[in-house]
Amino acid sequence: MLIDFFNHVRAHQVPVSVREYLTLLEAMQRQVIPPSVDDFYHLARLILVKNEAHFDRFDRAFASYYKNVETVLPPGKEIPLDWLLKNFEANLTPEQKAEIEKLGWDKLMEEFKKRLAEQTERHAGGNKWIGTGGTSPFGNSGYHPEGIRVGGAGGNRSAVKVWDERQFKDYDDTLELGTRNIKVALRRLRRFAREGAELELDLDDTITHTARNAGHLDIRMVPERHNAVKVLMLLDAGGSMDDHISRVEELFSASRSEFKNLEVYYFHNCVYDFLWKSNRRRQTEKFTTAEVLRKYNPDWRLIFVGDATMSPYEITQPGGSVEYHNAEPGAVWLQRLVTTFPHFTWLNPEPEGLWQYRQSIAMIREILQNRMYPVTVAGIEQAMRQLSK
Repeated sequence: MLIDFFNHVRAHQVPVSVREYLTLLEAMQRQVIPPSVDDFYHLARLILVKNEAHFDRFDRAFASYYKNVETVLPPGKEIPLDWLLKNFEANLTPEQKAEIEKLGWDKLMEEFKKRLAEQTERHAGGNKWIGTGGTSPFGNSGYHPEGIRVGGAGGNRSAVKVWDERQFKDYDDTLELGTRNIKVALRRLRRFAREGAELELDLDDTITHTARNAGHLDIRMVPERHNAVKVLMLLDAGGSMDDHISRVEELFSASRSEFKNLEVYYFHNCVYDFLWKSNRRRQTEKFTTAEVLRKYNPDWRLIFVGDATMSPYEITQPGGSVEYHNAEPGAVWLQRLVTTFPHFTWLNPEPEGLWQYRQSIAMIREILQNRMYPVTVAGIEQAMRQLSK
């Protein structure tokens, strides 16, 4: 079984050696962990992954392998709770879903506080208490058009608050597979300048000086030409963006290659009063958005990358962030950014055909003067032309 796991991890481009595999086997034989999937995950990642840039690849490899293992396990006597919850949601009729009214922001927060004060035990199903399943606006794995997700996994992407610890991953900027066409599209945004030592042959000047020198070769060198465009990239990470990791990593890797002057910050869902450079240290190493606005001059090209899929409250309301109480709405910070950096665009990995069904996408497109483009070769080319103006 562990041989299959070893091959599966390597197939996901995690550079794991046989020595590390043998170390994992030895740790399992010595029973250094309890027999649980969670403990095995942490042990395997500790031993097999040497570079934190590969953590995300390992996580995806582990998740897909574990799902495959689940499918071959013998069925138990009891129906799994997760299956029941998902089946409940799928069996709601359109009429039943229509009966579940949206509470509105103020009413939703007021009701949540009341539930916290009144509830004394775990609850599953139903339409009132904080729990799993059911049609209550509080909990997880149920159905409600607006709600506060407490733990668990999301499904409808309509939660206006999320009360659980969230671990986001930095995008891998070393990914090379599939980035060639993206690099070509990014080259639409170019402003070349010669910098550094003499590294490049100047063919025209060499021919001219050789001719003047009666045919004796006179090689002329010039500094290598670099793209002098300065790019400030703000990347949405976590939540619904997990569906687009591969595509965004290709874009990120190509951008690292094409733009010598590239500064990258992360945000979640919408930009608020702070950003961060490392998702693993985002709680301890924050950069205020006001500081970023002061640090970079208007010559920088601003590129947002995100699916713009969130609760509309995150854009319009103070305190609308799913993670903390933001003093000002996301729309205010977006407007400040696009005012400071007149050359801006938004790249959206969500399929363009779905944009019309996302209210938040329409709102952000309006703030960004409709400068939103899909993460396709054609969409990136359009975005680069926009930034070149």
